[in-house]
Amino acid sequence: MGTFEALVAEGEAVPLDGWDFSWFAGRATEERPPWGYAGQIAERLRAVSSALDLQTGGGEVTASAPVLPPLMVATESWPPNALVASRNLPLVVRAPDDGPLPFRSATFDLVISRHPVVTPWAEIARVLKPGGTYFSQQIGAGTNRELTDFVMGPQPVSQARSTAVAGAEAEAAGLEVLRLEPVSLRVAFFDVGAVVHFLRKVLWTVPGFTVEAYRDRLRAMHEHIEEHGEFVSTSERFLVEARKGPLPT
Repeated sequence: MGTFEALVAEGEAVPLDGWDFSWFAGRATEERPPWGYAGQIAERLRAVSSALDLQTGGGEVTASAPVLPPLMVATESWPPNALVASRNLPLVVRAPDDGPLPFRSATFDLVISRHPVVTPWAEIARVLKPGGTYFSQQIGAGTNRELTDFVMGPQPVSQARSTAVAGAEAEAAGLEVLRLEPVSLRVAFFDVGAVVHFLRKVLWTVPGFTVEAYRDRLRAMHEHIEEHGEFVSTSERFLVEARKGPLPT
């Protein structure tokens, strides 16, 4: 393990564009959800003629599917990520995370999103074709709260990302919820540089994070990892699948 200052400097220097976490190999681990999101997305993309990937990041997950539908569109609001996504996917559109979406109503058989910042349920319902499906892996309430509390002190856990809220908002938009499955997953960080990069990249963990503002807590984290070999946290995820009803007969 390097010195505190060297590790922190390394974590600060890693570029943030895209949504590729391969840099963390050997430095942090996160247990994967049991449902295999990328594999399920690949199956669904193969079976439809039109799909929309909301808040795609760098487009890496969708691009990993071996077959994309004839109409494959993605949205991304952050310019550096949009640039990366445009190299991975056929059509990427700049659009705000919370809508409105720049697409005609009833355009897509399938709408997907992995870890969206917000879920614009009404817009998703609008752009889905009758009988179309929304399929998403989302971040649950209180994710990585151990890391947040270590850095910031004890924080209240908002229920805005709870499964109850997601289900209620989907139904309020006129969608039928088919699946809503939560899971808690083990996360481990093996050096403070990995913590720094994670907090820079996953902004909601410690809002407004900078190294200078939290240097004392980062040093405490470094000492904790030196003593225990890792810092363990818990990520919360849930899978949601919702369907738009058919046209009335």
